[in-house]
Amino acid sequence: MKYEVSEKRGETRTVGLIEKSENEYEVTIDGHTVQVDAAKSGKTIYSIIEDGKQFEVIIDEAGPHGFDVVVAGQLFHLQALDERSKLLTASAKPIATGPQRVESEMPGKVVKISVSVGTPVVEGSGVVILEAMKMENEIKSPVEGIVTEISVAEGQTVESGALLFVVTPPEKKEGGV
Repeated sequence: MKYEVSEKRGETRTVGLIEKSENEYEVTIDGHTVQVDAAKSGKTIYSIIEDGKQFEVIIDEAGPHGFDVVVAGQLFHLQALDERSKLLTASAKPIATGPQRVESEMPGKVVKISVSVGTPVVEGSGVVILEAMKMENEIKSPVEGIVTEISVAEGQTVESGALLFVVTPPEKKEGGV
């Protein structure tokens, strides 16, 4: 998975992360690839070995996609956007008309479905939780409306582009009442 990672000072880097085995990862930062062994040694503490050097890394989630990371005593305030989040934040908000199809941006496993057909939702409501690369991703409703179709089941594996659910916004009435 690729991420755009930026520090609050403004420097942005492209970071790729591929899990090779349970504790082994291939990390690519701006085109430079390294092999990393990583093991969780506490609730937010990780032991990282890269090129024979060991580092203790403390990660504290600060909010949506935000992290405070301490490496070798140095604090970094990071913001990380995956490809999907980057596309969503970069695009102008369209005016939704008609049923809105929500498709999987990545292959994964449906962990939970939070609503059923006929449930009213507001924009940003969590509808499906999809696990990909051992991370749970909450798939949210893009608009206010009614869930008119759910095309997956809990435990189901889906491919990228698979239809997850459909939300139909309320019809706008012309001329007021």
